Amino acid sequence: MSQALDDLKQDFPPYRPRPAGAPTVLAGIRVIDFTHFIAGPLATSLLADMGAEVIKIEPPARGDELRYYPPVPAELPAQGAPFFWANRGKRSLALDLKKPEGIAIARELIAGADVVIENFSTGVMDRLGLGYEVCRGLNPKIVFCAISAYGREGPYADRLGFDPIAQAESGFVAMNGYPDRQGVRASAAVMDISTAMMVGNAVLGALFARERQGIGQYLEVGLFDTALMMTGWASMQHLMTGFQHQRHGNTSTETCPSGVFQAADGAFYINCGNDRIFNRLALQVLERPDLANDPVLADRNGRLARQDELFRTLDAIFATQPWRYWQERMRAAQIPCGEVRSVGAALRSPEARAREMVSWIPHPAVGQVPHLRSPIRYARTPLADPTPAPTIGQHSEELLREVLGYDDARIAALAASGVFGDRVAPQAGG
Repeated sequence: MSQALDDLKQDFPPYRPRPAGAPTVLAGIRVIDFTHFIAGPLATSLLADMGAEVIKIEPPARGDELRYYPPVPAELPAQGAPFFWANRGKRSLALDLKKPEGIAIARELIAGADVVIENFSTGVMDRLGLGYEVCRGLNPKIVFCAISAYGREGPYADRLGFDPIAQAESGFVAMNGYPDRQGVRASAAVMDISTAMMVGNAVLGALFARERQGIGQYLEVGLFDTALMMTGWASMQHLMTGFQHQRHGNTSTETCPSGVFQAADGAFYINCGNDRIFNRLALQVLERPDLANDPVLADRNGRLARQDELFRTLDAIFATQPWRYWQERMRAAQIPCGEVRSVGAALRSPEARAREMVSWIPHPAVGQVPHLRSPIRYARTPLADPTPAPTIGQHSEELLREVLGYDDARIAALAASGVFGDRVAPQAGG
């Protein structure tokens, strides 16, 4: 076993199960998941967290390509860390959609489902015979969500879209970094993640509308559209005033002082969002009434105009004491601040432990795997207990029997046709 997996029990507590018998938000909702890579799988995983039954349809031979994104532990082939992150709580059905038997099974699943989510290239679902009109004919109450790059219609419907491209084309890259070099993308897949969140919101809204109105609908979430939203208020600043956002590194164009400072033993971030916070910083933390009473520095715009000078003063003061000293004083004075941490340090931080964000859950092959808790906290309907991301086709037979009611003979005949690849043996069930 890898050292990291072996250390889980030392570094983190076991997952604490939800109260027995408590309902979930999406109990009884079945999602047929035709998604791959990041935005789609993460969206369906969020729905699984809420208690939806998510059936992940995967190609039999290789499955979702995200399975192979590194690092991939030797003990978990085709189950890399990114795949685990985006696919918990699902069951996997290996299905060859190039075979008519595979399409027939998919249609049967859709007929008894509540939600279909797909993020194929534009036109693929229609060519497979699984487009919205077909699905609506099978099940008028179906909520059908398409995740696209630039929309399913229009002149750019054929374009593929990945997170870094959306970051670049939306203006997000141009906003971030330092002014003396090219803009930089966020290392995390922020556009995929935010698109997943939008998909979750959209599906929940459509299910609510169906509850009230009795009918499903088609909906779409675009990666590029979401990326424009993720530029924040910079888009509205430009539309209202012509303002062009410039790169300022870790500082802000709206507040000051906001940025990274160096204590005697490490870096931390301060965000003085208004004049009152700066006044508390100067008087209660720094004990510098001269800064608090300076008529120019007392005003936001004055501080922005004298930012370089102010930062030099603060740098010299903060370097005299360790972070813990400044943290205690700033917490007492209610100054928004935080240590600059690595991901590993953040996962093991007191704040993460207090929120029970990281735990471990059992895994049949390696003993235990990490679980990163959802930020959603329901009081009456707690999130579903997590299960590890599945292997390719792990639940194929189980799903065919349980959901579709297939018997041994039918499963064996379908397996012999190759529709499950080698994930279900032709002699299944004897």
